[in-house]
Amino acid sequence: MKNTDLESYISNLLKISAFKDYAPNGLQVEGKTEIKTIVTGVTASQALIDETIRLQADALLVHHGYFWPGEPPSLKGIKGQRIRSLIKNDINLLAYHLPLDAHIHLGNNNQLGKQLGVTGIAPIDPNNPECLIFHGYLPEPMLASEFAMHIAKALSRVPMISHEPMQKIQHVAWCTGGAQSYLQQAIDYGIDAYITGEVSEHTVHTARENNVVFYAAGHHATERYGIKALGEWLQQQFNDLDVQFIDIDNPA
Repeated sequence: MKNTDLESYISNLLKISAFKDYAPNGLQVEGKTEIKTIVTGVTASQALIDETIRLQADALLVHHGYFWPGEPPSLKGIKGQRIRSLIKNDINLLAYHLPLDAHIHLGNNNQLGKQLGVTGIAPIDPNNPECLIFHGYLPEPMLASEFAMHIAKALSRVPMISHEPMQKIQHVAWCTGGAQSYLQQAIDYGIDAYITGEVSEHTVHTARENNVVFYAAGHHATERYGIKALGEWLQQQFNDLDVQFIDIDNPA
């Protein structure tokens, strides 16, 4: 499969034109024209690039690529080393950020909901293709502490919890990654608990004072599943592609 054809297919699948994003979505570093083997992973770190080189893959497909706002444009230091490694080994780098978070089937948010066993998974604003907050229901109500243990088991990561009220929770909302700023929007929708990857100091107070339990389960831990699902989808659609997910663990 040609690299430009792969880029076009994924870009159309994830409807990238509907999003105003922080970084370019699509082919960020061009490598060899023909792609047969793909490594997928969360972030284009040097460790993931090294694994891609070791596996002699033709492309690296990630959620977190390069060229973010405020990032120095110079290709030196860590950034220079990463891009030199890709170019030297003729590896294509494709990255999809917000479009991968929001995709209704393959996206990080839908996949996190499935990983947690939530039912009725849907964006809170289904008419907005850029909606990043999803919600759903636990099959059975749980105490906040019980749901924390459930998250820990599902994600292999013990979450931070804002507080542990005695009433049970069932209607939950979430947004993967660093989405603590969406807490109030989720509260206004009318939920019992909110899950994301990161936490700010004021987030805990907002949750407590609104009687909504807040869980921070890790940026990386909550965003492992969309890129994995996308890779598995490509494998199913194109028999000539060999796709492998590599999880470079990150405690953040």
